[in-house]
Amino acid sequence: MRVVDLFSGCGGLSLGFEKAGFEVVAAFDNWKEACAVYAVNFKHPVFERDLSALSDTQFIKNYCPDILIGGPPCQDFSSAGKRDETLGRADLTLSFASIVADVQPEWFVMENVERIQTSCALQKAISLLKSCGYGLSQVVLQASYCGVPQSRKRFFMVGHMGTDDHFLDGYFEKNLAKKPMTVYEYLGDTLPLEHYYRHPRSYARRAIYSVHEPSATIRGVNRPVPPNYQPHAGDTCEPSPALRPLTTKERSLIQTFPEMFRWVGSKTHTEQLIGNAVPVNLAWYVANCIQAYIADPTQAGTNAPDAVGQLELFA
Repeated sequence: MRVVDLFSGCGGLSLGFEKAGFEVVAAFDNWKEACAVYAVNFKHPVFERDLSALSDTQFIKNYCPDILIGGPPCQDFSSAGKRDETLGRADLTLSFASIVADVQPEWFVMENVERIQTSCALQKAISLLKSCGYGLSQVVLQASYCGVPQSRKRFFMVGHMGTDDHFLDGYFEKNLAKKPMTVYEYLGDTLPLEHYYRHPRSYARRAIYSVHEPSATIRGVNRPVPPNYQPHAGDTCEPSPALRPLTTKERSLIQTFPEMFRWVGSKTHTEQLIGNAVPVNLAWYVANCIQAYIADPTQAGTNAPDAVGQLELFA
């Protein structure tokens, strides 16, 4: 199946779909630094293009995609942002839906933060996509149950032309791991520490984690331990001179980018790209659910929820 990645960032979705056997043929993003990283890691082209207000999608149609994938920027929905969808970024969800409606591939996959479920933008996108004939499966996945050593909730909506809703829900559920993956289970002794610092959004939250649990959500912020840090009851050890944050490379590995993935550009941009990315193995998990459905669609939807259409798994 031919894949085009919209709002591709540095390529987490693309890499996961390639890993599952899909053929990614092109990618588009409007962030120069993201395109630079993408370009040095993939053989197919990436284009720096503003997808927010397209009047013509022929340049996408030229790639004859069987599936469009993408994670429209989520700052207006994110718990780390202003949580105000009137600020403009929410429109990119509608832009993604409009492109799908115009190109009409057989499949699409849209990724976003969990909070998007309560947004008006998502409801408008769903109405548009339903009017085009897509059946929809929607899910909030906890990445730590999907081969990622990180506690990270993400919303996925998968559409398939001419199919009933909930067609993929059974696969989303039955392929989950029985327990969350820890950092140590994924990286083993290659990570030379037992505890590490992860800068919190608020000092009301803990900041010191053990490798024997899933990592907290990898964000675009990566700061050293403040000299006046006050221990939190949830910290897994006391602060000490040996305590440090994860390195940029270690953070990329916890996002399940492969060791050989190349990062170019400034440290600030690299940290942002890593924090914004879809974990590669989470994308792989979703792609594998699609592959399993294609191989045997009679088994799909067997664990479908009620008519609301939302399935939240181990979240």
